[in-house]
Amino acid sequence: MSSSPALWVTDPALLQTHLANAGKRVAVDTEFIRERTYWPQLSLAQVAIEVPSADAPTILLLDMLAPGMTDALGPLLADTSILKIMHSASEDLVAFQHACGVVPDPLFDTQIAAALAGVGAGLGYQRLVQDLLGIAVDKGETRSDWMKRPLSPAQLAYAADDVRHLFAVHDALDAKLRALGRDGWFAEDCARMVDNARSDDGERWPHLSLRSAQFLDDDGRRRLLRLLRWRDVQARRSDRPRNWVLDNELATTLAREAPRDRGELERLLDAHPRSPRKLAAAIWTALDTPLPDEDDAPAPRTSERDRKALRRLQDAVSARSVELGLPDGVLASRRWLETLLDGEDWPGVLSGWRRAELEPSLSPLLEVAGEASATSV
Repeated sequence: MSSSPALWVTDPALLQTHLANAGKRVAVDTEFIRERTYWPQLSLAQVAIEVPSADAPTILLLDMLAPGMTDALGPLLADTSILKIMHSASEDLVAFQHACGVVPDPLFDTQIAAALAGVGAGLGYQRLVQDLLGIAVDKGETRSDWMKRPLSPAQLAYAADDVRHLFAVHDALDAKLRALGRDGWFAEDCARMVDNARSDDGERWPHLSLRSAQFLDDDGRRRLLRLLRWRDVQARRSDRPRNWVLDNELATTLAREAPRDRGELERLLDAHPRSPRKLAAAIWTALDTPLPDEDDAPAPRTSERDRKALRRLQDAVSARSVELGLPDGVLASRRWLETLLDGEDWPGVLSGWRRAELEPSLSPLLEVAGEASATSV
């Protein structure tokens, strides 16, 4: 494939002119910064458009810091008659939702497609292009400052390459999925990713990801859950990283110490070097206000019985993955298996086709684990 021109676009009207010629599919990528904010700061959007008379796509590099660009791009993202081909799109979808108010739909995520086609799980764009097309892609600008202007020629070339080969990658993976009869699986996974980006309400049980939660009693875990839920809301509202609002160590300390009043809370905050003392009133309210569902919160799994039950599920998933020729981790991750052990009924990614593939082997194991748990209470 010959190199296609890359056009730097700062004028919304020029963007609309080019998008008027978009066909049934476009390739899309983004560059954003998320180091000092909760939400991704969208800096650049790359859009590749197929041109019937050319042997290579036209690549648009959209300056998303220019006035009017987000509004001009939104209709393309929302147009359900145009397929959006992207790679590892989860954070890009959040960036578009926050900046443009719309999530690209329908979506063809080439990383998901590669996993379900048996090519590999979690493959980066560079590796996937190399494996499928035999083309080396330079990733030297991965950690660039995309908010600066002007962008360097090296940054622009890097950004253009991120969409240059997506049409060819799409064709190769789409053919593999159809040959395997897994295009339905793939469509389900991509639709779920789009829905999740539209309705991102945060993690329900954030305390489970903290190892320190294992060492708290039941009341301490409830307080930690209250703080982490409050932190997520505050981080979204203030557009600051979660740990900038309240770091994990301090959250665990407050949950464990259970301050009796505002004065004791403020003394604990004063003793911490990165304390959000200005938020003391809000933190006190969060600590002291029960959540309607906190009694349903699962405790961290720490016992040997829990580990053995999880290992049995993992072994069954691995065996089924081998039978299907799927890479490890595609059928079910450790975290999702833990949700099954916590009693949730095939939630999220485990619903749909994964449930159909896994339920025959996992249901008996879940019954045994549930009986053992009930006996131990």
